[in-house]
Amino acid sequence: MNFFKRIKPSKNNPIVLFLLFTLLIPLWTTAQETKAKPIKILAIGNSFSEDAIENYLYELANYAGERTIIANLYIGGAPLSLHLENSQNNKASYSYRKITVDGKKTTREKTSLYDALHDEDWDYISFQQASPLSGDYPSIHKSLPDLVSYVKKQVSEQTNLLYHQTWAYQQNSTHTGFQNYENSQKKMYQAIAKASQKTYKLGYFKHLIPAGTAIQNARTSSIGDNFTRDGYHLQLSYGRFTAACTWFEKLFNTDVRNNTYIPEDISPIEAKIAKSAAHAAIKKPYKVSTLKF
Repeated sequence: MNFFKRIKPSKNNPIVLFLLFTLLIPLWTTAQETKAKPIKILAIGNSFSEDAIENYLYELANYAGERTIIANLYIGGAPLSLHLENSQNNKASYSYRKITVDGKKTTREKTSLYDALHDEDWDYISFQQASPLSGDYPSIHKSLPDLVSYVKKQVSEQTNLLYHQTWAYQQNSTHTGFQNYENSQKKMYQAIAKASQKTYKLGYFKHLIPAGTAIQNARTSSIGDNFTRDGYHLQLSYGRFTAACTWFEKLFNTDVRNNTYIPEDISPIEAKIAKSAAHAAIKKPYKVSTLKF
């Protein structure tokens, strides 16, 4: 105590300067490192995860000052059962698409689930069911526990798991899987909402990403039932943007309506619909909210 009393409180006192640098520099460095660390997101998915996270999510985060690494383990139409089989046999069957922290996109073919899980120290890893089975809870529960168990053994305890709720088909879709829901968009959405809610309650997941509800909300707008390009994959601009907005708001806990990013190929009203639909889905993930546009 007497030692510190003898130190003159002058900014030019070398002892004071030494103490200030000793105490403050580590704190400043830690703060800078924390700020610089990107959020790393990996989807174990298919073309529906391609629609949701490979476009616009990086830009939305970037506009919010968030640095990200976003990756998708892609096999077209892959159900959870196939991902489980690939994990058990270490099959290098995936197209591994990755958006690096500088926004560059890379693709590595013939990648295994094991290799992708160990490629980064992931903050989030998402799971989803193939779209024809997205409302079929028994098919989800049949494969999900073992797949989750495998993934958790490969990653850090700090890694959070997500469940991606996908969307119902367009009313006039010709996809054969639509027959599982009597070719009814309403029945398909209700089944997806119920199955995803039940899945989330299993307790594996930090968050549920309600992209399916966001798309259903958006369909109540002036755009109508035009959010897919082929009856089931999302329309390439405002369709994909709606899903990306949902992911952004849930992951970063930030109202996407306040994010100023609007892609060049999307009109202001389309962007407003997408952001409003996403925000409403975060508030009510298992129920349709009618938009007043």
